[in-house]
Amino acid sequence: MKERQSGVLMHISSLPNKYGIGSFGKSAYEFVDFLVRTKQRYWQILPLGTTSYGDSPYQSFSAFAGNTNFIDFDLLLEEGLLKEEDLEGLDFGQDETRVDYAKIFKARRPVLEAAVGRFLERGDLADYELFLAENAAWLELFVDYMAIKEHFDLKAWTEWPDQAVRLRQPEALEHYRQKLANQMDFHRVSQYFFFKQWLSLKAYANQEQIEIVGDMPIYVAADSCDVWAQPHFFKTDQEGRPSSVAGVPPDEFSVDGQLWGNPIYDWQAMDEDGYQWWVDRLRESFKIYDVVRIDHFRGFESYWEIPADAETAATGKWVKGPDYALFKAVKDQLGDLNIIAEDLGFMTDEVIELREKTGFPGMKVCQFAFNPDDESIDSPHLASNNSVMYTGTHDNNTVLGWYNQEIKDEDRTYMARYTNRKEYETVPHAMLRTIFASVSFMAIATMQDLLELDGWARMNLPSTIGGNWQWRMTADQLSPKVEASLLDLTRIYRRENSRLKKKG
Repeated sequence: MKERQSGVLMHISSLPNKYGIGSFGKSAYEFVDFLVRTKQRYWQILPLGTTSYGDSPYQSFSAFAGNTNFIDFDLLLEEGLLKEEDLEGLDFGQDETRVDYAKIFKARRPVLEAAVGRFLERGDLADYELFLAENAAWLELFVDYMAIKEHFDLKAWTEWPDQAVRLRQPEALEHYRQKLANQMDFHRVSQYFFFKQWLSLKAYANQEQIEIVGDMPIYVAADSCDVWAQPHFFKTDQEGRPSSVAGVPPDEFSVDGQLWGNPIYDWQAMDEDGYQWWVDRLRESFKIYDVVRIDHFRGFESYWEIPADAETAATGKWVKGPDYALFKAVKDQLGDLNIIAEDLGFMTDEVIELREKTGFPGMKVCQFAFNPDDESIDSPHLASNNSVMYTGTHDNNTVLGWYNQEIKDEDRTYMARYTNRKEYETVPHAMLRTIFASVSFMAIATMQDLLELDGWARMNLPSTIGGNWQWRMTADQLSPKVEASLLDLTRIYRRENSRLKKKG
């Protein structure tokens, strides 16, 4: 039996500050302190990668690089890399509860350029040079990609007008490296800022006995340096465009399924290479996270492959994936890893068998549990100890939004009976109490549900572009009442962080 623990799901972008999007600054450290005071063990976040069109952290330009939107300006001010006048008159967005990605995209870049310029003017760059050396394998590829991409007006690499650099011919690469040297330095230094600030925050969390649960998308974006550099690991045509793409089939939530558009891996090519790309990816992930949640785990057993020219996901088909061979290769090189398998969606005996063979805990989402006419695999009474119980994930509505907008009266009645909800008890609290009472070794409370927010605060509505990934918490919402409620649940259901007890 695994030790009972709990945590909170809250992405970095949702933290409060005055710069339009959450960062690795003061409010992040204060959030760690909140987790300590409420006896939590885990802080779960969404992927830390770059975002682009659609603002999704699950569609990044690199499987390894960090999102420079999270670099904290106040920390750069303290280091003397920024001056107050660098920030005067800038519009990062006027609504403190929403991220305005268009505004921060425009406002942040000149500020970071000023900080990078001052940094490079300094004499002592030993730590920076060590960072370059230790991360050269992925960093230089990302730097090339971003500088050239910006040179071509941010077009996807398959749309670059220079075929020679699309094909990564050495002479063409060298030409752009010389031409775009300053832009490449910008991307090197900004990645250094990102990782320096993030690893400092993670070190503080770990010192306070809080572990970071990171999130790894199973797929990478077609518009990424990973596909540009190694198209042979993906199902692409001669121009590098995907010949088939990822998604999920139609289900009760989507008549047409979900068409993600990510290129499908050429698993045979990866197998012949010993899955080294995945080994490297997981090795780097465990440098920045303590636990890794792998999104869409079922895709390793079988995946839904859709023709690239399809208009919906409905025309796809199931194709056999690498199964345990991938995880054996990873284990042979990296040993046992602390991984959570996101095993939601259409489950089969084969997927369950793969999860059990790896030993990874699976996930349960309490919102899926309340069907008065049939039993759900997400029902808390069916959960095993080796599982993680959520109120909902980033793809779900908030509990209050779900209750008010998505379910029928009979479902509400069943939920009230199942959770033994009292008349004076709020719906989010009843749900939180249920997941904390479950036998799952880990219970993760979504921050929006702790704050009892309605559907306007949901993080993402799958299969839509625009209006997602925007929710932010305001500084005053993390109130003593919220803190007391979470601490009470944690103590009642014996989920206190045992490491905090040892710390004294």
